[in-house]
Amino acid sequence: MKCSRLFMTVVLALFMVEQVQAIPAFARKYGISCTMCHAPAAPKLKDYGDTFAGNGFKLTDYQAPRYFQDAGDDKLSLIRDFPIAVRLEGYLQAGFSGDGKVDMSAPYLVKVLSGGQLSEKLAYYFYFFMDERGEVAGVEDAFLVYDNLFDTELDIYMGQFQVSDPLFKRELRLTFEDYHVYGSQIGLSDFNLKYDKGIMLTYSLPTSTDIMFEVVNGNGLSGLQEGGFFDKDPYKNYLGRISQDIGDFLRIGAMGYLGKEEITHELLSVTNQAWFAGPDATLSISDKLEVNFQYVMRHDDQVLTGDITNNRISDINTNGMMGEVVYSPQGDKSNWFLVGLYNRVESDFDPADYHSATVHLGYLLRRNVRLGLEYTQVFTDPADQFGRLSFGFVAGI
Repeated sequence: MKCSRLFMTVVLALFMVEQVQAIPAFARKYGISCTMCHAPAAPKLKDYGDTFAGNGFKLTDYQAPRYFQDAGDDKLSLIRDFPIAVRLEGYLQAGFSGDGKVDMSAPYLVKVLSGGQLSEKLAYYFYFFMDERGEVAGVEDAFLVYDNLFDTELDIYMGQFQVSDPLFKRELRLTFEDYHVYGSQIGLSDFNLKYDKGIMLTYSLPTSTDIMFEVVNGNGLSGLQEGGFFDKDPYKNYLGRISQDIGDFLRIGAMGYLGKEEITHELLSVTNQAWFAGPDATLSISDKLEVNFQYVMRHDDQVLTGDITNNRISDINTNGMMGEVVYSPQGDKSNWFLVGLYNRVESDFDPADYHSATVHLGYLLRRNVRLGLEYTQVFTDPADQFGRLSFGFVAGI
């Protein structure tokens, strides 16, 4: 009976994918293929796509005819056809634990995206989750970027973004399984390397050296606090990173994060100071094989846990890593690709521990519609290991 239900759900998911015909916003604007910026499949960017984003979402060697509406005012940037795209994901998932549950998760998310130029150097980007895991999640990425400030290689971003974006972008991964090293939750601390509000500066040197600096609130996607501010305390958090290309195939980097926060639970309040640090690297062998690595060390002075018996813990050390291998046999012309992902987080705060291995096989029905078959084995608790098999689609419309 379970086999027949699984078969029928797979057929349904295939049918849903076949109905989606898509041309994402930027490809539509310039009249080019998605492979110009993405490989082996969207949303993962290749170097050309990174350059495109860094240039304020404009291609210097392609023209977008009649992009702005002429209103007789040189100071007005009025986009003629508002750029908009939709990302649609759906999955069939089977759990390999005690209950052996099979779940149909389509749609899993529906995301509306928009981005483009407001002038030669000014651009914007945002997306809105109309549906994320069955709820309206609202805005996540939303920022303005000014390219080549003061006619230098300095770019400035202001708005809401992922703190880890200069490292490896979680939103661009090919797997259903996440990069867990960026999202570790230590007690009631709000510190992680996921979404936050702030300012980011990037600068590129002629030596193929990239320097980045961020100033963020430090409490994620929180609502307005008392007094009409988003930041819950008077502190700001800082992240710096430097990366260097070595030859044509290797890039190495290192980052450091320093933050301070007030944590309050019921009648108890503490001030936590924390730091993160770690190296990252990417090895690219031609355009067929890419290996990514991230290691993060973290230390928290003191946090509250919300646990009645042990609400306050001190001197918490957390170490985590992510390793990823992406193989596409024909580069950006491949119809299929293979991804291996390894996650491990070990912490003095036991609930933050995580250990998993993932294998993902992707197939492109169209450049903007792909299927994925993925298996993740979670080893965190030796007495309660479990697996998750996912089959689904990602479509750009």
